[in-house]
Amino acid sequence: MSFNLAIFGATGLVGETMRSILEERNLPINNIYFFASERSAGKKIKFLDKEYQIIELSEENLKREKIDYALGALDSSLAKKFLPLAAKLGIKIIDNSSAYRMDEDKPLVVPEINPQDAQYEGNIIPSPNCSTIQSVVALYPIYKKYGIKRIVYTTYQAVSGSGKNGLEDLERGMKGQENIFYPYPIIGNVLPHIDDFLENGYSKEEMKMINETKKIFHDNSIKITATTARVPVKTSHMVAINVETKEDFDIKDIFELYKNADGIVLYDDLKNLKYPMPIIAAGKDPVYVGRIRRDISVEHGLDLICVADNMRKGAALNTIQILESLIK
Repeated sequence: MSFNLAIFGATGLVGETMRSILEERNLPINNIYFFASERSAGKKIKFLDKEYQIIELSEENLKREKIDYALGALDSSLAKKFLPLAAKLGIKIIDNSSAYRMDEDKPLVVPEINPQDAQYEGNIIPSPNCSTIQSVVALYPIYKKYGIKRIVYTTYQAVSGSGKNGLEDLERGMKGQENIFYPYPIIGNVLPHIDDFLENGYSKEEMKMINETKKIFHDNSIKITATTARVPVKTSHMVAINVETKEDFDIKDIFELYKNADGIVLYDDLKNLKYPMPIIAAGKDPVYVGRIRRDISVEHGLDLICVADNMRKGAALNTIQILESLIK
């Protein structure tokens, strides 16, 4: 069954990645529309060897086109302005922004875990934060088999997570120029600072990971803490995860779980120095999991790392996978 699709924010990094992934996947798209800001309106972009004109994102233009589904790649303020308008027009939107993730009446969906949640009656379906997505994909096999009591996240996040501004600051640093976007140079440095700081000392990014994990798993009993940091890498986030399970496990069984897990590549062979790194995951769809070992400091503890392309699985791909689950 063919459908009409729109991308809101088609010219940003996430929007560009959405376009690229859609070209790779065989979705029954009838008509496609690319929306962006007024300054981009009228410019031409190519999709599947055909040229399209960018449309200004406005209520009038949304009403004029017949759209069934939309992929949202807007920042939160624009998402809050335009997504309710689109939803009222009957457009089902899968939203990559943080605007609606923690709304109680909306699901937060990762297709490897809870695709059924996307089938709710509302028209706005939020997709989680990039670092949350890859982490919960890596944790879900453990959660299903052994249960989880506590999680400690430590992230090493690429500058593309900040959009084009982050990439440009890294480029400036590589040329010996001063930083403009980040508060300190990112080249040769690590910033333990992603998004604004809150009164409790955590950053918004850290609280996103904590709250979103609980929501996706439908489990508020899990104790979670997080520290997020920005590193001078262009693409792909790494997350070190320490887990305390409810039930004991054999470490060999953990490896077996990951061999058959959806959306995961087990990448762990220490004798041959095989472990996940950003250069392994960049441009790829799966979440790479490795450095798996028992945490020797606690009875039912486990350590691992996961790495994924933050622009693909962490953003654009997850929204497209949600779309695919809906049209099935």
